[in-house]
This record gives sequence, structure tokens and C-alpha cells, in this order.
Amino acid sequence: MQRLLGCGLLAVCTVSVGLAPCFAGPPFFTDDPVPVDYGHNEFYVFGTLDHAGGVNAIAGPAIEYNRGIAPDTQFHVVLPYAWNAPNRGATASGAGDVEVGIKCRFLNLDDGGLQVGVFPMAELGTGSARRGLGNGQTWYRLPLWVQKSVGAWTFDGGGGVIVNPAPGMYDASFGGAQAQYTFNPRWTLGVELFRQNALAIGQPGYTLLDVGGYLNFSRNFSLLFSAGGSVAGARHTVAYLGLYWTWASHG
Repeated sequence: MQRLLGCGLLAVCTVSVGLAPCFAGPPFFTDDPVPVDYGHNEFYVFGTLDHAGGVNAIAGPAIEYNRGIAPDTQFHVVLPYAWNAPNRGATASGAGDVEVGIKCRFLNLDDGGLQVGVFPMAELGTGSARRGLGNGQTWYRLPLWVQKSVGAWTFDGGGGVIVNPAPGMYDASFGGAQAQYTFNPRWTLGVELFRQNALAIGQPGYTLLDVGGYLNFSRNFSLLFSAGGSVAGARHTVAYLGLYWTWASHG
């Protein structure tokens, strides 16, 4: 089974740069330290693709929900429908591994100019490992993310470790960096370099170069997209396409 860290399953948060929503996380692998504002909500419908070793690992349709549950603290959940589609042989599909997490920001300087936070996640073993749809056991992702904003530019970086007790799987490190530029209230484009070390027997590490962005139809509704591939290590081709909504509610 192909396992790719993230591919849109990392949480995304809205970051104001004075023009329009700007994101890290989906559609990128590198995330940000910025939680959803207290009492606010984010909802995504999306799909992801990872083609590697003659197998297409697909999540979609999938949904993601984030809510600001306290100041500087966000709850996060992803519910994917998974596909394991080899170039030859039968395709399997069904429920994938559910992702839950809490994002906590512990440093916020210069009104968002520099921010640091952690985003621990648990990947629940809800997908069938036998059919190539899940890990078979709950595993964990423990990252730290940093963001620096300079005018219309936003820079994100960081990384962490994966703790995976499933048979044949490795504990592994990962990290990434990305830069995004907001051209106007409708368009933001970015580029990312992301490294994932070996996750399992027969799944060597790789480094991805990814490009993507956001088309903002309004401050509350956006289209997210990205595509990329390996520049070192194992060969992967990846893509993300999703729709994003945000709204405020309290109580």
C-alpha cells in the first residue's frame, strides 16, 4: 500500500494578509501554526492523488472540518473515502483512516508577523490495511510549524516525526518549506519543497516540489489546487483539488 504524508490531509487555516484568505496546509504538505479563530469554522470537500510505484492512492470524496474551540486552539477532523488503484489488477475502495488533531499556537509576535505552533494528530486505523486503504493501526504525526509574513508574502516551514507502530512501518521524520504570494483579493500562488523520509519497508523517502494556489470567489469561499512530483528519492506524482468554506458561529 502506498502511504503519502498529508496530500491535503494536513489542516488548513486562514491567515489574513489584508487582501483575502491565504492558506497553508491544503493544498500543500507544509502546514502553518495559525489556528482557526475562536468560534469560527472551516469546511472542505476535496480529493487527493498520489501516484507511485504503479499504484494510485486516492482520497476522495473527503471532507475536513476545523473549528476554533478556544483562543489559539483549533479542533481538526478529516473523513476520507479511499481508493487503492493499481495500474494492473483490481481497485479497492472504502473508508480510509480518520484524522483528528488539535492545533495550538504558542507564539504570536507583531500582530501575526511571526507565529509558532504545534499540530499533533492521530490517524485512526479505520481503513482496511488488507485492502490497501489504511494503516491497520492508529499512528501519530507530531509537527511544529513556523510562519513569517512580509507584506503580500507568507513563508511557512517546519516539520516533525511520525510514530507508527503498525507491522512493517517505520517511525520517520518529515519537513517542508513554502512561499506564497497574494497577487490580489482573488489569487494567491505558492511553491513548496517537502521531504518525507522512509515510511515503510519498500517505501523509500522522497523530496517533492509542489506548486499550487487559491482562487478566492469571496472571503468565505475558495477553490484550492496543487500538483507536483519528486525531485529526489522515490518517484511520486501528487495532486490536490478542493473547495473551502468558512463561517463564524458562537456557543
